[in-house]
Amino acid sequence: MGRLFGTDGVRGIANKELTAELAVKMGRAVAEVLTDSKNKKVKVMIGMDTRISCDMLACGLACGLCSVGADVLILGVVPTPAVSYLVNYYKYDAGIMISASHNSFEFNGIKIFKSDGYKLDDSLEDEIEKIISEDKDRENLKINEDIGRVSFATDELDKYIEHLVSCFDGKKKNLKIALDTANGSSSVCAEKIFKSLGFEVLVINDKPNGININDKAGSTHIDALKSFVKENNCDLGYAFDGDADRIIAVDDLGNEVDGDKIISICSLYLKELGKLNKNSAVVTVMSNMGFFKFAEENDIKCIKTKVGDRYVLEEMLKENYSIGGEQSGHVIFLDKACTGDGELTGVILLSAITYFDKSLSELASIMKTYPQVLVNINVSPEGKENLAKDEVVQNKISEVESILGDTGRILVRVSGTEPLIRVMLEGSDYNQIEKLANETAEVIEDRLS
Repeated sequence: MGRLFGTDGVRGIANKELTAELAVKMGRAVAEVLTDSKNKKVKVMIGMDTRISCDMLACGLACGLCSVGADVLILGVVPTPAVSYLVNYYKYDAGIMISASHNSFEFNGIKIFKSDGYKLDDSLEDEIEKIISEDKDRENLKINEDIGRVSFATDELDKYIEHLVSCFDGKKKNLKIALDTANGSSSVCAEKIFKSLGFEVLVINDKPNGININDKAGSTHIDALKSFVKENNCDLGYAFDGDADRIIAVDDLGNEVDGDKIISICSLYLKELGKLNKNSAVVTVMSNMGFFKFAEENDIKCIKTKVGDRYVLEEMLKENYSIGGEQSGHVIFLDKACTGDGELTGVILLSAITYFDKSLSELASIMKTYPQVLVNINVSPEGKENLAKDEVVQNKISEVESILGDTGRILVRVSGTEPLIRVMLEGSDYNQIEKLANETAEVIEDRLS
């Protein structure tokens, strides 16, 4: 068995790589690893997005957990950050989210949160994998009255909604907001959150049917939201992904406002309030060159990490930084949440908009975006492993670096959640970087696919 955990939990095609049998084993292993005392009655909550396979996997996880004596609360459809918040609020031993985030419906995933609301670190993931791989998950099966029970949530999600509403620190203002819930998790709560703040709210893609999650909708497909914002004279729009842990905004002119620009605006807002700890923001190497220029111009220190919100969070926790995130729309506000939260980010961005009393298009102009080209290449697992070893590929990357010089950059990396290698080029001349990106992708495809 290869390593189960990627950069964001366990991912795979439901009922092919991510099976009900594996879910049972994971349930048992999670209960063992995350229990402080063998005599303690373990409590675990399970949330899910709207994929057709979520019920199957939730039943598998619950079966495994109950078989080793854990009690399970099924939250139903909730955002991923809601599980992170509620597991800590209700003092459960663990929280599990079933979701493949922005991926299409045939994929699914399992993310695990500790009792404090944070995701598992590598050592705990390794323990879970060891129990499963060595087939030790059946060693602690319970019988008789020690078997666990399953219950179903009633109003637990309301506590999460109340928390987000309480995070609004802006001014009351008449704004019309469009929401694209991606036919996913935010369809159960986004409208209620933003209406509770007193804004006029219009919603699209909020009719999940099990297979339409992220389908031409949400943060990775924002054309529909752009058109909707302009057609309905909205002041701004928010697009969430399938599990609502990321957000992409659309301004009043119908232009995309990505994670880099959102972090720019919110960093400046926190700095104005004196709440930007150590005058710093944490971003990944994938952030646009324009963000680094913005940070320099506004005397904000920029800390860079590897791609992945877990690495951003790790760096934030080291020095207690206030804000960090990714261009893709994962944004973390450490004093409000333990993980990226698209709806929370939307609330805080509205606080900034009303505080500065400017349109989103005006605020987004504080950061210039440099042209960027991203090409994804489907590769085999062996291809991902051989990226750094293949001499032809590495020579091509070096050649591109030499051509770009100080005018741009190339970044080639493997995806932690999909069978892809991503090629990103950035520079002042779009035609040049597009040509170089495609040339590099062709070499990688020829050598590693």
